[in-house]
Amino acid sequence: MSPPRAASYLGTLLRRGAPAMAGATGGLDDEIADPAPVSSLARLRRMAGPVDLAARDNLLLRATRYVAMVPLVYRVLAVAGSLVAFLVRGHGGVAPVVAVAVCSIALNLYGLRWLVRSAPFHGHGAARLLVLDVVFTIAANLVVAATVPSPAFAAAMAVPGKHLLGGVALLTLALGLGYGLALTVLSVPLAGVAWWLSSGVFNVKQAFAGVGTIVGVLVTATGALVLLGLGTRLALAYGIRHGREAERARQHRMLHDTVLQTLETIALPGSGSSEHQLSEMRRLARAQAIEVRQTIEGAEGSGPLGEKLAALAAEMARDGLRAQLVIAELDADTLTEVRQVAIRDAAREALRNTLKHSGTDRVVVRAEERDGGVAVIIRDHGAGFDESDRPPGFGISESITARLAEAGGEARVESSPGSGTRVTLWMPR
Repeated sequence: MSPPRAASYLGTLLRRGAPAMAGATGGLDDEIADPAPVSSLARLRRMAGPVDLAARDNLLLRATRYVAMVPLVYRVLAVAGSLVAFLVRGHGGVAPVVAVAVCSIALNLYGLRWLVRSAPFHGHGAARLLVLDVVFTIAANLVVAATVPSPAFAAAMAVPGKHLLGGVALLTLALGLGYGLALTVLSVPLAGVAWWLSSGVFNVKQAFAGVGTIVGVLVTATGALVLLGLGTRLALAYGIRHGREAERARQHRMLHDTVLQTLETIALPGSGSSEHQLSEMRRLARAQAIEVRQTIEGAEGSGPLGEKLAALAAEMARDGLRAQLVIAELDADTLTEVRQVAIRDAAREALRNTLKHSGTDRVVVRAEERDGGVAVIIRDHGAGFDESDRPPGFGISESITARLAEAGGEARVESSPGSGTRVTLWMPR
């Protein structure tokens, strides 16, 4: 990624709140989907994709805009240090230098507070602050140059000079390389005018005296911008890749718990041999069709966990499994909706396993608070199985264990031949 492209990318983020999500999807998709090795140059070129200004992602914006805090913190410390050095030397013209230093520190502290505030980001507000910062930078240099005595000129100009260095870095990181370069170019006539106000002579050599330092700051800020741009794009690629894996696992889980269950029931010996069995299969297919539709439309129940488990017990009763539900006193706000749904769906899979494999039609489901979270225990006294001879299949490893793990919980399955099975689902608060 070239510095101008990186600058354009992050600058767009900070100005408009529009990271390259939709516009750069093609580049990211190519990078993720294409397993063939590509050269480093080609990979960088793919990352430097177009920016879609219509796409907004405030979370990514807030994460990346904090880079602007670095030059603000630098200016608070550097301006204060330059002021102390000026005062120690005992030069005249103290009042304007102190006033400029106080205004500089106050402006930077306000900028820091503005960056970390909880309110939504607004590009117009950021633009106004940056314009104010540039105007203050120019005015501070001219005021100090015009008011301090000539012997104090060099020491006094270090105070607004530190603000100018931070301004170059701030514009580069916030708006892009072009803006930082523009302020760098502007610093040359600004230094010449400042020298003229102090000595009465426009000295070209003095105008270019501090350019080397400013260019060094510009190069450093550009390098940081390139690294930040690459890191942001790589983080997006990583998130998209793992998001796809999680979504694929969720879809497999849904198919296993709905469509596959119905197909397995139809495939059982004797299925469909009577009108009653046909009616049961139709009812099961209808119930699972409703479940799939609710998943697609996002129409999950929003009641407390106890209600979800009661509805699940009623659902299992219609399938012929009598579940005795024991619910200890639970705080209605103990778990988030996502975690409640994860427990309910994992419990559903455990109950279906009991219905299919245990050889019993009775099960006890107990929900209680335990170890700083909520535990749901499903216990049956059916045939059980030898855990060493029967490794967990998809239903246990994905529909139960992985589902709980994704929501921050854990599952434990204990069984032995002739002693039934005990499934413990635990979710932290």
